[in-house]
Amino acid sequence: MIWRSPAPAIALLLGFSATLPSPASAQTAKELVGSWIVSSVDNVSADGKRTPGFGPSPKGIVMFDDSGHYIELIVSSELPKIAAGNRMKGTPEENTAIAQGVLAFFGKYTVADKVVSLTVEGSSYPNWTGGLQKRTLTSFTEDEMTWTNSAGSGGGFAELVAKRVR
Repeated sequence: MIWRSPAPAIALLLGFSATLPSPASAQTAKELVGSWIVSSVDNVSADGKRTPGFGPSPKGIVMFDDSGHYIELIVSSELPKIAAGNRMKGTPEENTAIAQGVLAFFGKYTVADKVVSLTVEGSSYPNWTGGLQKRTLTSFTEDEMTWTNSAGSGGGFAELVAKRVR
């Protein structure tokens, strides 16, 4: 029996495994560039209970450009129509449902150590305007990302899942 050193096989295995993407590998802004369709947005309570933040089928998009700008828009699929047919003449109930079912904001972004830092230049939630929002990428591939926000606009912890537009 001839004994052969396993070193070449180990080196090949290690070299190959080093090229595989990790579940949360986004380290640069370039890796986020593009459009992402929102699949889900959940509010997560301290006991782990998940509640859809924008209803069961939210609609939304997150876009990152290569100059460091982003925009995020999420709307509930259950927004009421305004009976008056004029957005300036919604009833208090219609306006409340719309304000609670829409989140839009934009600005500049950076990425470092799996954290996306969003400088908010304008927002439908005015409390965020002029501030910094941080999102932790908990899962990232070329086609899907999941990030968490420890200070969600609805209070508490939120998780967003989005798929890349191809």
